[in-house]
Amino acid sequence: MKLLIVEDQKSLSDSIVSYLKIEGNLCETAFNFESAVEKISLYKYDCILVDINLPDGNGFEIIRKIKLEKILCGIIIISARDTVDDRIKGLETGADDYIVKPFDMAELNARIKSLIRRINFSGENIIQIGKITIFPEQFQVKVNNDFIDLTKKEYDLLMFLVSNINRVVTKETIAEHLWGDYVDMSDSFDFVYSHMKNLRKKLQEKGLIDYIKTIYGLGYKFNIID
Repeated sequence: MKLLIVEDQKSLSDSIVSYLKIEGNLCETAFNFESAVEKISLYKYDCILVDINLPDGNGFEIIRKIKLEKILCGIIIISARDTVDDRIKGLETGADDYIVKPFDMAELNARIKSLIRRINFSGENIIQIGKITIFPEQFQVKVNNDFIDLTKKEYDLLMFLVSNINRVVTKETIAEHLWGDYVDMSDSFDFVYSHMKNLRKKLQEKGLIDYIKTIYGLGYKFNIID
């Protein structure tokens, strides 16, 4: 998953990033309101963690902007403000969840996973897409009841395609999702072709010939072929 952590306390932000990276997530950070708004405008995220109190603005305004611009992502407020009124305001503004500081990193990680399952996969712990079975907690994939050996990037690519089933996703969108800000330093998308080729080959070796379609001039589309 691709996450944005909007938190002005660098030590806490670093701790969150360290933990969530170990869990296999791609994490980006913003330490103030201006930086958060810029990143949300430029990039797409699966989930955004937002502190309410920022040095140059308010986390509620970030959430309002996300909702106003109809940006599709999960939103979790992380805040030291623990009154019922604050929680209600956060949820009514558009946040999906609210967790009070200090919190356990394992709980935060569990809440993120639960939210993404609700958004993309109707809350299921095991994802069944055609002949593909995905076990997100174990980062494992089966095709026709046989495990398939995927690299981390291939797994992330498959999850991204599955999350956008029957929709065309561009090479640029895939690159941004898998590499975040670092994609801006790349002068080509050859790495997207390479990972897509490898993933497609592994699926084909398991009998899934046409699950990934190339839409020439646009990108790729994931289809279920029974």
